Amino acid sequence: MKVLRNAAILFLLVMCSVAMFGCGKKADESKPMDEVKAEAEKMDAGQLRAAAMEYKDAIVAKRGDIEKITKKLKEIPVAEMMGTEAKGLKSDIERLQNSVSALKVRFNVYYNKLKEVNGDLSGLEI
Repeated sequence: MKVLRNAAILFLLVMCSVAMFGCGKKADESKPMDEVKAEAEKMDAGQLRAAAMEYKDAIVAKRGDIEKITKKLKEIPVAEMMGTEAKGLKSDIERLQNSVSALKVRFNVYYNKLKEVNGDLSGLEI
């Protein structure tokens, strides 16, 4: 009975750790390009596709954030476009656009390497 209880506790601890820290890599816009290229060279087609998909998902999410902020910005009256709220929203949009650009560069490394090895490119269009 003690063994079963300890196994259950261990299982719960592992599951909590996975939930808190995640189980996979995330798209990282600050990862050095040399590292991205070296990593891509070592990957097989499945790993390349998974990495490209992570970057695509991050790009799509940030584009959605840009759209939401742009919508808020359009709701601000023209007379208040130079105000702090509008400036803050414009700054947020610029920051997100820079992030998307950095993610796209890294995405292209994985995508192009996947294309080079004749991997499955379906669903990776951005």
